[in-house]
Amino acid sequence: MNPLSYLNNADIDAFEGLYQQFKQDPKSVDPEWRNFFEGFEFSKTDYTQAPTKNPTESLPEDFVPEQFQKELAVSNLIGAYRQRGHMFAKTNPVRPRRKHDGPIDLENFGLSEADMDTEFHVGSRIGLGTVTLREIHQLLEQTYCGSIGVEYKFVRTLEIIDWLEKKMESCRNTPNFTYEEKIELLRKTNEAVAFESFLHTKFVGQKRFSLEGGESIIPALNTVVEYGAELGVEEFVIGMAHRGRLNVLANVLGKTYNDIFAEFEGKAFDDVAFDGDVKYHMGYSSDKIVRGGKKVHLSLTPNPSHLEAVNPVVEGISRAKIDQYHQGNVKKLVPILIHGDHSMSGQGIVYEVLQMSQLQGYGTGGTIHLVINNQVGFTADYEEGRSSTYCTDVAKTTLSPVFHVNADDIEAVVHVIKLALEFRQKFHRDVFVDILGYRRHGHNESDEPRFTQPDLYRRIERHPKVREVYIKKLVESGSLTEKETIQMEDEFKLYLNNRLEESKQQETASVTSFLEGVWAGVRRAENKDFEKSPETGVAQKKFVEISEQVTDLSRNGGANSNLKFFAKIVKLYENRRKMVVEHKKLDWGMAETMAYAVLVTNGTQVRLSGQDSGRGTFAHRHAIITAEDNTKHVPLNHLSEEQAPFEVYNSFLSEYGVLGFEYGYAYAAPSTLTIWEAQFGDFANGAQIIIDQFVASSETKWQGYTA
Repeated sequence: MNPLSYLNNADIDAFEGLYQQFKQDPKSVDPEWRNFFEGFEFSKTDYTQAPTKNPTESLPEDFVPEQFQKELAVSNLIGAYRQRGHMFAKTNPVRPRRKHDGPIDLENFGLSEADMDTEFHVGSRIGLGTVTLREIHQLLEQTYCGSIGVEYKFVRTLEIIDWLEKKMESCRNTPNFTYEEKIELLRKTNEAVAFESFLHTKFVGQKRFSLEGGESIIPALNTVVEYGAELGVEEFVIGMAHRGRLNVLANVLGKTYNDIFAEFEGKAFDDVAFDGDVKYHMGYSSDKIVRGGKKVHLSLTPNPSHLEAVNPVVEGISRAKIDQYHQGNVKKLVPILIHGDHSMSGQGIVYEVLQMSQLQGYGTGGTIHLVINNQVGFTADYEEGRSSTYCTDVAKTTLSPVFHVNADDIEAVVHVIKLALEFRQKFHRDVFVDILGYRRHGHNESDEPRFTQPDLYRRIERHPKVREVYIKKLVESGSLTEKETIQMEDEFKLYLNNRLEESKQQETASVTSFLEGVWAGVRRAENKDFEKSPETGVAQKKFVEISEQVTDLSRNGGANSNLKFFAKIVKLYENRRKMVVEHKKLDWGMAETMAYAVLVTNGTQVRLSGQDSGRGTFAHRHAIITAEDNTKHVPLNHLSEEQAPFEVYNSFLSEYGVLGFEYGYAYAAPSTLTIWEAQFGDFANGAQIIIDQFVASSETKWQGYTA
């Protein structure tokens, strides 16, 4: 624990008590406090600020030297920047920040300009040691009130708080990219901006849900893939709405410009039975080779227009891949969810998915949430879209740190997303990056935003594009010349023109399924498949043998581990054994149990989740039984060494989120029997969006388009 944590309390009594302890026994306090107090033998060596200058006269008991009070004031200043600096950070590129009470001014802490060149020991709290208030103030302003604002003080884990503060304050939240890295950031920014401009001029009037105003997410995503490979990530599963989707497909996942242009020209898809959705809803996958020759698999999950509905599907896909292809190692796969600001605060599914994040049956090791914050939803202003201060305030329910960053500062956006990835890999928790930008056009390119946002869109019209902002920064710093930046732009425009001409020669657009590998050998059902039921039975002798195994609570349970079970449970399992072995009959609960037992014995994994699915809503299942010492025992997992896993989870009270998760799991694990159980039949309507938009339409709408 940080020994200067007393300073966080802003409590003079805490200082005085510790100081008295130091005077009695200097060795009884931590070394950093000892060093601190050794420079402050106030009552013995400095009477200049005391009520009396007579050395023979004792000081009042409640006397606290002025310098000591100043140290406390500077400590409070540090705490204020860490706690509230985000409220005054320069994160909005197109309009002033909302005004907040209690600005972080020196005067509010009993300090003034006259104190700026005074040295303070509490500078050690931010890694500076004993330095002037001016140096302390500069570090705090740069770290917490620049292009990046950070909310993290609500986190209740001291290790996380300490880690974040050291990471941010050591570099002042200011990246120091090399020349080569800056050129690469400009190149990716140029591709993002030029691609949107090219589509706007070549396909006039067509909807594309432009990324313009939020293009900085493209260099950020590319950087996180490169950096992820360094941190051991082998796969990213991405979910996002339609805004910016085409840009992500082209400039992150590597979908060819030819195919995108062919789709805009209305060319049909080749060899795909597609009853599908618009081009900005489709999924895609690719393998990306990064520095050092490492391969990272990227997949963008398809989604309907229903905002944020894809989120639980992404988490289910990610969990299935982690379970089945990464041996449970969450460091090898990272889910990324890209949100809109209004949907983030307005859609309840965001909260449901967050509540899954640390649950045993649904965790994926932490998700990186990126918000493309346009400050407007369709036509509504942000003040009409939420009651909370930030669209990301839902993150506080799971104590997930939030970084707010100015979308015009490319380097800051990239710096923050790298830090977010580091956080996820270390602590396996969700983290949010709120990229505050704007939407240059209306909801779509034919929509007129000035009907409802005249002032905002006057500002946006005058505002330079993010590429121009970054070019100006690089030219002024001497990293590039104006001529070099123009050449980069012209070369890419020529490249796009050439791809457009090639696309005109294509007869069809091609689509790649991002689950081709795991679905290899699976075909669509035909009418003849339903003319006769397949043989699914098991020999009677084998059936009886399995029934004895599944009802024997001593198998890695009671007798072998001294587990004691409730008498009624013991009796129930004994009756189930007799049911098969002696009476040759089955009730509903035993029939279901035997179905699962036969499947896992034959090598088919089973995953069952729902509200109270372990016991069963009607007390018929008892797949999870609880010993007297609260140990959970699952008899279906103790049949043989060779069996497949049987997983059963009591879900939290969610239908929409959990069905979406299980749909995603089934999508990525077609050889697993994945079951979602609505607690009661009418509870299924809570998941109706997933049923309509994913389950019922899955084969015709999304087949071939998911990752």
